Amino acid sequence: MDKRLVDLGDFIRQRREAAQQSIRDLSRLAGVSNPYLSQIERGLRKPSAEILQQIARALHVSAETLYVRAGFLDGDSARATAPAPSVEEAVLADPLLSTEQKNTLLSVYRTYVNPAAG
Repeated sequence: MDKRLVDLGDFIRQRREAAQQSIRDLSRLAGVSNPYLSQIERGLRKPSAEILQQIARALHVSAETLYVRAGFLDGDSARATAPAPSVEEAVLADPLLSTEQKNTLLSVYRTYVNPAAG
């Protein structure tokens, strides 16, 4: 199994879970089938750049973030052209935090940036 695809799938799943979305909800928002999205999350499929763009839009992350994780862009060239990662992207990418810690931090962060949601 390709480690990049597994990492990509883990990142997508973590973002989906942090947003408290089911796989069905994300697949609907991204315009892809549930089984296909499930295969992407498990690292079994390499999605096209177009599919990654649709998933990125549905997750509210930059497409470049997913392109780098999928191996379409190398990290150095993407960093030169891509904006800095969002707070949410940075929290989700931190390998020192557990999923529960990431979800808690993001929940608190969202109450600050969108008080009506809290």
